[in-house]
Amino acid sequence: MDPEIATLAGTAGTTLVTLMATDAWQSVRDGVVGLWRRARPDRADAVSAELEAAREDLLMARDSADEETEEELRRDWQGRIRRLLAARPDVADDLRALLAEVAPEEAAPAAPVITQHATASGSARVYQAGRDQHIHER
Repeated sequence: MDPEIATLAGTAGTTLVTLMATDAWQSVRDGVVGLWRRARPDRADAVSAELEAAREDLLMARDSADEETEEELRRDWQGRIRRLLAARPDVADDLRALLAEVAPEEAAPAAPVITQHATASGSARVYQAGRDQHIHER
């Protein structure tokens, strides 16, 4: 399987389960069911019911601080989405668009990594910053 598809499925499954307990849930659920309607219409109604059951499980798990169940749900939905994308790679763009709509921070590229090195000797000073820097000396 294409590593990009596996990564997309992982991100989508995690995002889906995370958003199950938020106000964005209805929009997310409708978007995911819509993906299944386009790719596997025979499974769309079952997926809708499975999403609702998963949400109930997640809410109960969070009430009882059951992190294991939440992780199991993430893995389960990551796998379901990965299998959907393996069978129908053409829905990957639709999934990316859905993620950008419901969780824009997940769709945004990661910030670049900045590495800084400095050496000071004697009475020298080194000031480094990855962004704004304010120095107040007295």
